[in-house]
Amino acid sequence: MNYKSFIAGAMAFALAACAAGCGDKKDSDSKPDSNKETTAPAETTAEPTTEEAAEPEPPKPVEATDPNAVTFDDGVFDFAFAKNDDDDCAKGELSVVELMGNKMLKFTDDNTVPLKGKVQKIGISATKLLGNEGAAKVRSIEFDMYAQATADHLKTDEADGVRAPGWIGGGGGTVTAQEKWYDFKEFSGGEYNFETSGNVHAVFKFLLADSGQCWSEEMEDANFLIMRWGVANESDMFIDNIVFYDEDGKSIPLLNQKSDADKLKESAKEKASEAKAEFDEAVENAKAEAGKDLEEMKAEYEKAVADMKADFEKTKDEFKNSEEYEKVKAEIEKAEEQVKNDAAKAKEAIEEASKAIEEAKKNNK
Repeated sequence: MNYKSFIAGAMAFALAACAAGCGDKKDSDSKPDSNKETTAPAETTAEPTTEEAAEPEPPKPVEATDPNAVTFDDGVFDFAFAKNDDDDCAKGELSVVELMGNKMLKFTDDNTVPLKGKVQKIGISATKLLGNEGAAKVRSIEFDMYAQATADHLKTDEADGVRAPGWIGGGGGTVTAQEKWYDFKEFSGGEYNFETSGNVHAVFKFLLADSGQCWSEEMEDANFLIMRWGVANESDMFIDNIVFYDEDGKSIPLLNQKSDADKLKESAKEKASEAKAEFDEAVENAKAEAGKDLEEMKAEYEKAVADMKADFEKTKDEFKNSEEYEKVKAEIEKAEEQVKNDAAKAKEAIEEASKAIEEAKKNNK
């Protein structure tokens, strides 16, 4: 019978306008520029100022405060890549791990490249995260960097052989729509003498966006490099809480974040699936026992159809109150027609089920 898929299909069709695409990756490259300005330093762990002061506590990671932040909590990092092919590149691999109770993107340095002059580089594809349209709106990028020492080779004013990352800083850059390399300002977080640093908050800005030095919708893959240089001790780099902002300072939504319409669609499909499963079970029980009241079963199934139509009307009303309504109006009208057709199919399914139940009753007499 044809009732098995009509409910979920109708709701999915009604909200099909929510999808977006993304492009392929194109590597970016850069060398550190010592003339760049230092921006947005994070707080370092201060030493006690009096004899009575308690021992300093290790720094803690910061939590994301923006709903559009890339937090890596879902373990996904297919939009990131380790850049290993430059002469000064550290060699390493990427993964998502938990650091101090917080999931982050990790660059695991294999330490085959000497510390002097070494740069740890991570590429991030804005197109894969935001889509072409979203990437073209980007005017600034913010993120948190951490480092964790993997050896006790750091020399400080107080001691030798310290297991700490020491100074943390770096910079970044990208290829713009003009096919020119664009350097972002350097950033620095100062010295860290614990095994794991606190967050170094970095801010990258397209200061020449008015002259076209930014990303465009035509770019196959708008991506940028995060670079950590001045590595003072064997250590791994971590990235967290990446947020992209437009020219008004508003964060840009990520492609993989679910909108309210997406959530409603999933909820409606789930409820419809549950209702169908319950009806299927009721039919099978009636065939086996021939005791289920036919009118009660028909009422249950008709309620499932009514719920489907109600969910559709609710979704349509929400779209009418949104800026996207005109864009999806034609699709909604098509979906409304399909809901009517599916309701007719549901009626046929009910009649077919009724006949099957009556036949089962006769056979069990």
